[in-house]
Amino acid sequence: MKKKTTLELVEQSEKVSLYSISFAMDKTTEFERFLNKFEEEASLNEDYQKILYALSIILDKGALERYFRPEGRMNDDLCALPVESGRIRLYCLRISDEILILGNGDIKRTSSYEEDVKLYGYTMDLQKFGRLLKKDIEDGIVTVEEKELKHIDNKEYWI
Repeated sequence: MKKKTTLELVEQSEKVSLYSISFAMDKTTEFERFLNKFEEEASLNEDYQKILYALSIILDKGALERYFRPEGRMNDDLCALPVESGRIRLYCLRISDEILILGNGDIKRTSSYEEDVKLYGYTMDLQKFGRLLKKDIEDGIVTVEEKELKHIDNKEYWI
């Protein structure tokens, strides 16, 4: 079953714009769902704080490649936070140094995300969304202007 998604601006700084996908069925962004899942979990607080700290660095310096753990295939832009070890993963699409799409994540209990149904679902959603967005950028429907995606407001994707 395909799900209707949109892209929402989460936060913007001088260096970067952070977006997140939002599913029409629940009206919250994937990043909000991630935050809600872990902000109250004391046993995972250190890992959660590492991710929040990494995001503060990204807002200050940009979505530089060195801040991310590479995931997925070479050309699908999928990456994860934190770059160093931790039990929690937040999956993202790094479009450029200035544009980052935040997804969802969870506790990593397996050696790869493909082995965990929940993590695999989060990454597949991001990868599908990324392919559709890339096509719209190539076709000129969505444009990248410095740190912003233009013509993305009210654009719906079925993934």
